[in-house]
Formats: sequence, C-alpha cells, structure tokens
Amino acid sequence: MDLTELAEEVGTSGPITIAGLATRGGPVDGVRAVMAPSGIDWVKTEEMTVQCGAGTPVAELDAALAAHGQAVAIPPTGTVGGALAVGQSGLRRLGYGPLRDTLLQARYVDAAGRIVKAGGPTVKNVTGFDLCRLLVGSRGTLGFVGEVLLRTRPRARFEQWFVSSADPWDLLARLYRPTSVLWDGQRTWVLLEGHADDVRSQAEATGLAIGDPPELPTGGRWSLPPSELANVRGTGRFVAEIGVGIVHHELPAPPREVDPAVVELHRRIKHEFDPEGRLNPGVDVLAAV
Repeated sequence: MDLTELAEEVGTSGPITIAGLATRGGPVDGVRAVMAPSGIDWVKTEEMTVQCGAGTPVAELDAALAAHGQAVAIPPTGTVGGALAVGQSGLRRLGYGPLRDTLLQARYVDAAGRIVKAGGPTVKNVTGFDLCRLLVGSRGTLGFVGEVLLRTRPRARFEQWFVSSADPWDLLARLYRPTSVLWDGQRTWVLLEGHADDVRSQAEATGLAIGDPPELPTGGRWSLPPSELANVRGTGRFVAEIGVGIVHHELPAPPREVDPAVVELHRRIKHEFDPEGRLNPGVDVLAAV
C-alpha cells in the first residue's frame, strides 16, 4: 500500500481507526480499520536521515539502520507510526532526547482523506506551525501518519548497564551524558554508551557495578516534574526515570485535574483537524498523558 491508497481507504465519511501490530490494543467494534504503508524507502547515512512507511515495524527499521552503523531514538516495539502516535520516548530519553525530536517530516492523511505534508528535511526549510510535534503523541486523533522522515544517530559502539546503591541525583551530576538513570527508592541503574574504555572509566570513577536493567512495573505510567520524583518513595513498587519525570509503577497513575484552558485548547485543535470526530473515536489524548 502507498500513501494514495491509504487516503482512498480513509475516505471522507464514517468513523475510522488505524491499526498497527496490535502491541497497544486491538480492533474497535463498529469502527473501520486501515493500515499505514510499510517499508524503508531510503537511508541517507551522510545526512543521518531515513524515510520509511509509518507501518514499518521498529525492529525492521533498527536492523536496516544497524547495517549503516546508525539508529533511531524510537522504543523497540510495534510500528514506527504507532510509537510516534503514542509519543512515549522509552528508557533512553535522558540521553537521546524526546521522541518528537526524531521526526523531521511526516506525510499524513487528514479527516477529509487528503494527503498533507508537515515539517521538512531541515529546520530552515520549515515555516509556519510545527505540525510534526503536534502529531507526535496525538494517538491518531488529528491525522493518520503514512510516511515519515526521521533523524538518525550514530549507533553506540559499546553500551553497558550498571547498578549502584548511590544517590541517583548525585550520579546524574557526576556522570558525563548517561543514556539512562533509573531508581526504585533503594537501587540506581545507569546505562552508559560510547567507547568501551570511556564507559569503564566512568563506571570505576563513580563506583558502578555491572548489572542487568530492572524489570519495570506495569500497573501504571506516572508523569511528574523531575524535581518531585523523590516523593514517590513509599507509594509502592516503582522504577523512576531520573532527570525525565516518568515513573513506572505497580499502581495506576493517580487521577489529576487538567486545567480547563488545556481541555478547551485540545477541543479546538481536534475540531480544527477533525470536525466530525472520525479519526480514532473514543481516544482521549489528555487521559493518556
């Protein structure tokens, strides 16, 4: 399937959803499902970009980029489009940055069945609103992404997880660009990447021991200001991403009140992009934040 075929399938009427690899949910009763194009169009190693269909499995993209010594900062499960729609950066966000920074350009199908381009290969070529950042995390409620241009990064020559009983904030301050720092209230895990000698030197200087990454609780994913992560201690079993503000908890995230102004802004954006509410009906983006 190409992007034109996706646009034809979306059409102009009736509720519709976009399907992936079923890693984040299944079909919805009474709602027609379509799939995004799959496959890698090209890899430009010197420009450090790759273009592919949004339906491409992340594992397939990662394997193709590995042959060029490159990688993308996308969590390793599901499809590329699914990961961008959910907008969760994964455990390496501390070192790699937020997922939205990976997306340079997207071609998507809007609620009227039209193909729309957002973004561009370079920032200087882009004018107007940054629709790529708006699409990331929108869960397919504003448009169905069919083709993406992604920023790649050099693949780490060496990586190693370490464990320590030291204070995670102290380690974060002492380490040079750690890829991930995790904490469960007692132990701290650190992921370091780079040249093997540099990684080992940092580990020795900070007293880190080689270890395996922690098993993440799956009850809920909490989002907090990074400065408030220490307050999670004593609330149950958790693993917190230090410097990021994400907490993987055994309990669902506690309810929180959303500013009415934010709710109204989301309503207006949704109405502008999808006035009839066709795209992924029933999905509440604010509830998933």
